[in-house]
Amino acid sequence: MNVNIDKSWKKYLEDEFGKDYFGKLTKFVRDEYKKGPTYPPPANIFRAFDYCPFEKVKVVILGQDPYHGPGQANGLCFAVNDGVQLPPSLVNIYKEIESDLGVKIPRDRGTLENWAKQGVLLLNATLTVKASMAGSHQKKGWEEFTDAAIKSLSENREGLVFMLWGKYAQNKGEVIDGFKHLILKAPHPSPLSAHAGFFGCKHFSESNRYLEKQGKVPVRWKEV
Repeated sequence: MNVNIDKSWKKYLEDEFGKDYFGKLTKFVRDEYKKGPTYPPPANIFRAFDYCPFEKVKVVILGQDPYHGPGQANGLCFAVNDGVQLPPSLVNIYKEIESDLGVKIPRDRGTLENWAKQGVLLLNATLTVKASMAGSHQKKGWEEFTDAAIKSLSENREGLVFMLWGKYAQNKGEVIDGFKHLILKAPHPSPLSAHAGFFGCKHFSESNRYLEKQGKVPVRWKEV
Protein backbone atom coordinates (compact mmCIF):
# COMPACT_ATOMS: atom_id res chain seq x y z
CA MET A 1 0.00 0.00 0.00
CA ASN A 2 1.36 3.42 -0.96
CA VAL A 3 1.00 5.77 1.99
CA ASN A 4 1.81 9.46 1.62
CA ILE A 5 4.20 9.86 4.55
CA ASP A 6 7.67 11.40 4.79
CA LYS A 7 10.14 9.11 3.02
CA SER A 8 12.50 8.95 6.02
CA TRP A 9 9.74 7.20 7.99
CA LYS A 10 8.78 4.84 5.17
CA LYS A 11 12.03 2.93 5.65
CA TYR A 12 10.97 2.00 9.20
CA LEU A 13 7.19 1.74 8.82
CA GLU A 14 6.75 0.23 5.37
CA ASP A 15 6.11 -3.25 6.78
CA GLU A 16 3.14 -1.86 8.72
CA PHE A 17 1.47 -0.66 5.52
CA GLY A 18 1.24 -4.21 4.22
CA LYS A 19 -0.32 -5.72 7.34
CA ASP A 20 -3.98 -6.72 7.53
CA TYR A 21 -4.76 -4.32 10.37
CA PHE A 22 -3.52 -1.34 8.35
CA GLY A 23 -5.65 -2.29 5.34
CA LYS A 24 -8.74 -2.49 7.57
CA LEU A 25 -7.78 0.79 9.26
CA THR A 26 -7.41 2.55 5.91
CA LYS A 27 -10.85 1.42 4.76
CA PHE A 28 -12.42 2.46 8.06
CA VAL A 29 -10.87 5.94 7.96
CA ARG A 30 -11.83 6.53 4.32
CA ASP A 31 -15.42 5.53 5.07
CA GLU A 32 -15.52 7.88 8.07
CA TYR A 33 -14.42 10.86 5.98
CA LYS A 34 -17.10 10.02 3.40
CA LYS A 35 -19.83 9.82 6.06
CA GLY A 36 -19.22 13.23 7.60
CA PRO A 37 -16.80 15.62 9.32
CA THR A 38 -13.67 13.85 10.51
CA TYR A 39 -10.48 15.45 11.76
CA PRO A 40 -7.81 16.44 10.96
CA PRO A 41 -8.10 17.15 7.20
CA PRO A 42 -6.87 14.10 5.27
CA ALA A 43 -3.70 15.88 4.13
CA ASN A 44 -2.72 16.38 7.79
CA ILE A 45 -3.16 12.83 9.09
CA PHE A 46 0.60 12.11 8.94
CA ARG A 47 1.67 15.71 9.50
CA ALA A 48 3.62 14.94 12.67
CA PHE A 49 5.87 12.63 10.64
CA ASP A 50 6.12 15.03 7.69
CA TYR A 51 7.27 17.93 9.87
CA CYS A 52 9.75 15.82 11.80
CA PRO A 53 11.83 13.39 9.69
CA PHE A 54 13.03 10.25 11.44
CA GLU A 55 16.68 11.23 11.81
CA LYS A 56 15.83 14.73 13.05
CA VAL A 57 13.66 13.65 15.99
CA LYS A 58 15.05 14.84 19.34
CA VAL A 59 11.97 14.87 21.58
CA VAL A 60 8.72 12.88 21.43
CA ILE A 61 5.53 14.15 23.08
CA LEU A 62 2.66 11.65 23.07
CA GLY A 63 -0.98 12.67 22.91
CA GLN A 64 -4.11 10.52 22.82
CA ASP A 65 -6.27 11.54 19.87
CA PRO A 66 -6.92 14.71 17.81
CA TYR A 67 -9.21 17.49 19.00
CA HIS A 68 -12.73 16.79 17.74
CA GLY A 69 -14.05 20.36 17.35
CA PRO A 70 -14.31 22.26 14.02
CA GLY A 71 -11.01 23.71 12.85
CA GLN A 72 -9.01 22.58 15.87
CA ALA A 73 -6.96 19.53 14.89
CA ASN A 74 -3.94 20.18 12.69
CA GLY A 75 -2.14 16.82 12.85
CA LEU A 76 0.20 17.71 15.75
CA CYS A 77 -0.75 16.59 19.26
CA PHE A 78 -1.90 19.32 21.68
CA ALA A 79 -1.72 21.88 18.83
CA VAL A 80 -4.49 23.92 17.20
CA ASN A 81 -4.76 25.97 14.02
CA ASP A 82 -4.21 29.71 14.00
CA GLY A 83 -7.24 31.65 15.11
CA VAL A 84 -8.51 28.84 17.35
CA GLN A 85 -8.79 29.42 21.09
CA LEU A 86 -6.11 27.53 22.96
CA PRO A 87 -7.44 24.39 24.69
CA PRO A 88 -6.92 24.19 28.48
CA SER A 89 -4.22 21.51 28.23
CA LEU A 90 -2.14 23.62 25.87
CA VAL A 91 -2.57 26.66 28.11
CA ASN A 92 -1.23 24.58 31.00
CA ILE A 93 1.72 23.40 28.90
CA TYR A 94 2.56 27.04 28.21
CA LYS A 95 2.26 27.88 31.91
CA GLU A 96 4.72 25.14 32.83
CA ILE A 97 7.20 26.27 30.17
CA GLU A 98 6.97 29.85 31.43
CA SER A 99 7.50 28.77 35.03
CA ASP A 100 10.28 26.32 34.15
CA LEU A 101 12.26 28.47 31.72
CA GLY A 102 11.32 32.00 32.77
CA VAL A 103 9.94 32.92 29.35
CA LYS A 104 6.63 34.33 28.14
CA ILE A 105 4.61 32.64 25.42
CA PRO A 106 1.91 34.61 23.54
CA ARG A 107 -1.55 33.11 23.91
CA ASP A 108 -2.52 33.87 20.30
CA ARG A 109 -0.63 31.01 18.66
CA GLY A 110 -0.91 27.28 19.21
CA THR A 111 0.16 25.60 15.98
CA LEU A 112 3.40 24.27 17.60
CA GLU A 113 4.90 24.09 14.11
CA ASN A 114 8.16 25.59 15.34
CA TRP A 115 8.56 22.79 17.86
CA ALA A 116 8.01 20.19 15.15
CA LYS A 117 10.52 21.85 12.84
CA GLN A 118 13.12 21.70 15.64
CA GLY A 119 12.75 17.95 16.03
CA VAL A 120 9.83 17.56 18.44
CA LEU A 121 7.59 14.72 17.25
CA LEU A 122 4.08 15.69 18.37
CA LEU A 123 2.41 12.31 17.98
CA ASN A 124 -1.12 11.33 18.86
CA ALA A 125 -1.72 7.63 19.53
CA THR A 126 -4.80 7.83 17.29
CA LEU A 127 -4.39 9.97 14.18
CA THR A 128 -8.03 10.64 13.30
CA VAL A 129 -11.33 11.28 15.08
CA LYS A 130 -15.01 11.76 14.22
CA ALA A 131 -16.38 15.26 14.76
CA SER A 132 -17.71 15.80 18.29
CA MET A 133 -16.90 12.21 19.27
CA ALA A 134 -13.75 12.03 21.38
CA GLY A 135 -11.99 8.68 21.14
CA SER A 136 -14.21 7.50 18.29
CA HIS A 137 -11.29 6.12 16.25
CA GLN A 138 -9.52 4.37 19.09
CA LYS A 139 -8.93 0.62 18.86
CA LYS A 140 -9.27 0.64 15.07
CA GLY A 141 -5.58 0.08 14.37
CA TRP A 142 -3.95 3.46 14.83
CA GLU A 143 -2.48 2.46 18.19
CA GLU A 144 -0.65 -0.47 16.61
CA PHE A 145 0.76 1.82 13.94
CA THR A 146 1.94 4.51 16.34
CA ASP A 147 3.41 1.86 18.66
CA ALA A 148 5.50 0.72 15.68
CA ALA A 149 6.66 4.30 15.11
CA ILE A 150 7.69 4.73 18.75
CA LYS A 151 9.40 1.36 18.84
CA SER A 152 11.34 2.14 15.66
CA LEU A 153 12.67 5.33 17.26
CA SER A 154 13.57 3.51 20.46
CA GLU A 155 15.45 0.78 18.62
CA ASN A 156 17.15 2.77 15.86
CA ARG A 157 18.00 6.05 17.57
CA GLU A 158 19.83 6.95 20.78
CA GLY A 159 19.61 9.81 23.24
CA LEU A 160 16.02 10.90 22.59
CA VAL A 161 13.66 12.46 25.12
CA PHE A 162 10.19 10.97 25.55
CA MET A 163 7.67 13.09 27.47
CA LEU A 164 4.87 10.87 28.75
CA TRP A 165 2.07 12.84 30.38
CA GLY A 166 -0.73 10.85 31.96
CA LYS A 167 -1.33 7.14 32.39
CA TYR A 168 -2.35 6.59 28.77
CA ALA A 169 0.92 7.94 27.38
CA GLN A 170 2.93 6.16 30.06
CA ASN A 171 1.37 2.80 29.20
CA LYS A 172 2.08 3.43 25.53
CA GLY A 173 5.68 4.21 26.41
CA GLU A 174 6.33 0.64 27.59
CA VAL A 175 8.00 -0.08 24.21
CA ILE A 176 10.71 2.57 24.88
CA ASP A 177 14.19 1.53 26.02
CA GLY A 178 14.91 3.60 29.12
CA PHE A 179 18.62 2.72 28.99
CA LYS A 180 19.07 4.40 25.60
CA HIS A 181 16.70 7.35 26.06
CA LEU A 182 15.43 9.80 28.67
CA ILE A 183 11.85 9.05 29.72
CA LEU A 184 10.07 11.87 31.55
CA LYS A 185 6.75 11.09 33.24
CA ALA A 186 4.16 13.42 34.76
CA PRO A 187 0.38 13.72 35.11
CA HIS A 188 -1.53 14.93 32.08
CA PRO A 189 -1.66 18.75 31.59
CA SER A 190 -5.47 18.67 31.62
CA PRO A 191 -7.07 20.95 34.25
CA LEU A 192 -8.23 17.74 35.97
CA SER A 193 -4.68 16.61 36.73
CA ALA A 194 -2.18 19.41 36.04
CA HIS A 195 -2.03 20.41 39.71
CA ALA A 196 -1.23 16.81 40.69
CA GLY A 197 2.32 17.06 39.40
CA PHE A 198 2.40 18.38 35.85
CA PHE A 199 2.95 21.89 37.16
CA GLY A 200 6.48 21.91 38.50
CA CYS A 201 7.65 18.84 36.56
CA LYS A 202 10.30 20.95 34.79
CA HIS A 203 10.39 18.61 31.83
CA PHE A 204 11.35 21.35 29.41
CA SER A 205 14.54 22.42 31.16
CA GLU A 206 15.40 18.80 31.96
CA SER A 207 15.00 17.75 28.33
CA ASN A 208 17.25 20.57 27.13
CA ARG A 209 19.97 19.72 29.63
CA TYR A 210 19.87 16.12 28.44
CA LEU A 211 20.00 17.13 24.76
CA GLU A 212 22.99 19.36 25.41
CA LYS A 213 24.80 16.47 27.12
CA GLN A 214 24.12 14.44 23.97
CA GLY A 215 25.72 17.18 21.86
CA LYS A 216 22.37 18.22 20.40
CA VAL A 217 20.88 21.68 20.02
CA PRO A 218 18.27 22.31 22.76
CA VAL A 219 14.67 23.10 21.81
CA ARG A 220 13.56 26.73 21.80
CA TRP A 221 10.30 26.01 23.61
CA LYS A 222 9.04 29.60 23.60
CA GLU A 223 8.88 29.52 19.80
CA VAL A 224 5.51 27.85 19.23
